[in-house]
Amino acid sequence: MSGILYVVATPIGNLEDITLRALRVLKEVDVIAAEDTRHTRKLLSRYGITKRLISYWGAKEKVKAEAVIERLSGGEDVALVTDAGTPGISDPGEVVIRRAIDEGIDVVAVPGPSAIIAALSISGITAREFVYPGFLPPKRSLRVKMLERLKLEHRTMVFYEAPHRLLDSLNDMYEVLGDRYCAICHELTKMNEEVMRGRMSGLIDELQHKVIAGEYVLVVEGRGIEGITAEDAVAEVWSLMKKGMRRKEAARMIAHQYGLSQKRLYDESLRQGGEDEA
Repeated sequence: MSGILYVVATPIGNLEDITLRALRVLKEVDVIAAEDTRHTRKLLSRYGITKRLISYWGAKEKVKAEAVIERLSGGEDVALVTDAGTPGISDPGEVVIRRAIDEGIDVVAVPGPSAIIAALSISGITAREFVYPGFLPPKRSLRVKMLERLKLEHRTMVFYEAPHRLLDSLNDMYEVLGDRYCAICHELTKMNEEVMRGRMSGLIDELQHKVIAGEYVLVVEGRGIEGITAEDAVAEVWSLMKKGMRRKEAARMIAHQYGLSQKRLYDESLRQGGEDEA
């Protein structure tokens, strides 16, 4: 009988944020598969947990994933952890999780700290609906292209960003998205945690006088729906169609979202062109 793969969320900074259930699972499993065993040992040492550790991530992630699957297939229970947060969410672990599912092995979530949710909760920006594109591309041309696709997004957007690209990304956001309200969350749950809130233009100016280092989460308000033009509404219909949605359904969704006439929007999208339905 196969073992169980526990996907365990670990603290994103403050080690006190680990859950009681996560501690119990880490104590009870046969082995812990870690992104970086040295980093995980610090957490285990804090709570007096002595457990066999294996590394599952690196240049040969797929090969190392097979070693984890072999243990699970042999009946061992394995806890999958990353250095911080939840495996597979902008962190290693996706390969192991997918392989376990493919092999019919039970995969159990042990939820906990999340930088995405923590940032949203203190941003002052609505979290009723949000999207998480992850990290913006390092290359500027690809970064701008991604932001252009998000330009009409009405939901709150959450991004991770590396310190050496923070200002470049914010400048590109300002150029493409406009002077949106934004929260820049720095080193969440750590001793030097800081949250900067305001319009992008002001935040960019403020950052010019700061030391930029550590981990950043950016929460950016979505596009306002007030005063939307017919051209922008049709552009959103086309955007949904490119993702595989039928024209009628796309027109219905956008019309409902902005309080527009579905028939008029549908007819306008036909008149102005756009990609045909699949």
